[in-house]
Amino acid sequence: MKKQIRDIPPPPSRTASVIGTGSYVPERVLTNADLESMVETSDQWIVERTGIRERRLAAETEFTSHMAAKAAQAAMENAGVKPSEIDLILVGTVTPDNFFPSTACHVQRLIGAENAACMDLSAACSGFLYCLEIAHQFIAGGSMQTVLVIGADKLSSIVNWADRNTCVLFGDGAGAAILRHRPGSRGVVTTYMGSDGNLADILHMPGGGCACPTTAENIAQKLNTLHMNGRETYKQAVTSMMRAANTVLDRCGLTAQDIKCVIPHQANLRIIEAMADRMDLDLGKFHINLDKYGNTSAAAVAIALDEAARTGRFQIGDPILLVVFGGGLTYASSVIEW
Repeated sequence: MKKQIRDIPPPPSRTASVIGTGSYVPERVLTNADLESMVETSDQWIVERTGIRERRLAAETEFTSHMAAKAAQAAMENAGVKPSEIDLILVGTVTPDNFFPSTACHVQRLIGAENAACMDLSAACSGFLYCLEIAHQFIAGGSMQTVLVIGADKLSSIVNWADRNTCVLFGDGAGAAILRHRPGSRGVVTTYMGSDGNLADILHMPGGGCACPTTAENIAQKLNTLHMNGRETYKQAVTSMMRAANTVLDRCGLTAQDIKCVIPHQANLRIIEAMADRMDLDLGKFHINLDKYGNTSAAAVAIALDEAARTGRFQIGDPILLVVFGGGLTYASSVIEW
C-alpha cells in the first residue's frame, strides 16, 4: 500500500521585519568635473537634468560580491546576527561576478554564512524590493527564520564611458537588510511587483548573453554595455512607480500623508520631484542621496534605506514607503512598519 503523506500543521501567523540594515560604497569619487574631461558634458548640464553631483566607482579588483559582503557585514552587526544564523542569502544584481555560481554564493563564502541557501535575482533596479518580498514570503511561510537581502551592482563595469547620456548617471555600491519575525510588529505589510516585457528595449544591455554573444566582430559596437532611451525611461519610471505606490497604499488603507518617509529609487531628481507633486507631498518627506551616489541600480534603495534608518528619519512603528523601477521594465513598492 502507498504511504499516506502526513499532514504538516500550517505555521503560526508570522510577519517579516527588517531588524538591521547596512551599506557600502567604494572609496573612489568621480565628480561631474572629472567627467568633463572624459566626455562632452558639464557639471551644470548634469545637475540640471539629473540632480547628480558625484558617484562612487569600485576598484578594478573590487567586485559586486565584495561590496555586497561589506554591506551584509554592516547589516549583521546592526541586527546583532551571526553568520551561522542566516538561512537564506538573496542578492539582487545585474552585474554578477560570474554568470554562475551566483554572487550570493560568493557572499556566503566571504561572510562565513555556512548554513545559508543562496541565489541571485535579476530585476535590475527593482532587485532589492523583489528580494525583500521573497524573504517576506519565506519567513511568513515558516521555512526560513533569518534572511539576508542584498542589492548590489558594479555598473561601472557595464557603462559605455563614451556615451554622455548614460555614463553620467551610474555608480557602484551595495545595501543590505536582515529580515526576521519580530513579535508585535507587522514588518513588511504588503508589496506590489509588476513588469512589462514589451518595454525591455528602453533600458537594457543588448549583448553579452546567448542571444548576442560578445565576439571579436561586434566588440566595437559596445553591445555589452548599458543602452537607454532616456525620454521613454523617464516617462515609464514616473508612471510605473506611481502605480506601484498607489497600489500598496490602497491595500493598507493609507494615504501618502500617513507615510513617515518615502524612499524612492535614486535615479533622477526630476523623477522624484514628479512623484512628490503627484502624491501632494513635500519633497522633504523623500530620502534622497542620488547627488552623492548616482544611480546604483539594485543597491540604490537599499543604501538609501540604511542611510535613512541610521540618521533617524523614522522610528519603530512608523510606516515607510519604498518604491522602485528598473529595466525589464520592472517596478515595485512596499509599505513597511519599521
